[in-house]
Amino acid sequence: MPGKILLFVVLALTACRAQPEETPFPKAQRDVAPIVSDAFSTEDARDRVGEAEAVLALAGVKPGMWVADVGAGEGYYTVRLARAVGPNGRVLAEDIVPGVRDALSDRVQRQKLDNVAVKLGTPDNPLLPHRSFDRIFMVHMYHEVQSPYAFLWHLRDGLKPDGLVIVVDSNRQVRRHGIPPRQLRCELAAIGLEPVKFQALVGGDSYYAAFRAARTRPAPQQIRPCRDRSARSG
Repeated sequence: MPGKILLFVVLALTACRAQPEETPFPKAQRDVAPIVSDAFSTEDARDRVGEAEAVLALAGVKPGMWVADVGAGEGYYTVRLARAVGPNGRVLAEDIVPGVRDALSDRVQRQKLDNVAVKLGTPDNPLLPHRSFDRIFMVHMYHEVQSPYAFLWHLRDGLKPDGLVIVVDSNRQVRRHGIPPRQLRCELAAIGLEPVKFQALVGGDSYYAAFRAARTRPAPQQIRPCRDRSARSG
């Protein structure tokens, strides 16, 4: 069975198994930024500063990898990840807005990205196939996640044992569409993810952070939410 067909089958089965969220997860004890656009900036502007090139190099993306672009929006990273992993790799692009998902699906078809599948997730769960991905990317979107602990708890399930969660965001207060690194590290630590790399990116206040699964994922009722650190910037 061709790889892309197999990926779609896996995604369909995963969607069928997904159940409505019933487990009580703690709420975010901070602001949550509203979704204002499916684009962080223009693609030309981002290419001029070499954003994606730098992020993919830092993340160690290689041909043949399976990667997820969570909160993919208009697909800036989806397209570049598809090229980076090559025909033997796979990209899952996920978004929670049906219209955005449909527009991205059209782009994938127009550009004939045969190694990409597009999926609709939910605000609490990106619905990633279990233990499937070498890298899971969240680029300039984490500050918009309404239920970060539920979302991260489910997202972690999609990592391969040696996989990494990659976050790119802005070092500013959440209400200004960013998240301070200290707050990010605290929230990911709450579900057993520890930082392995942090680096400021060229241009503006964006940063790169990579996390690995370091401890057993806690039961939802055992998660200790982080206090609001958004007034700080480090």
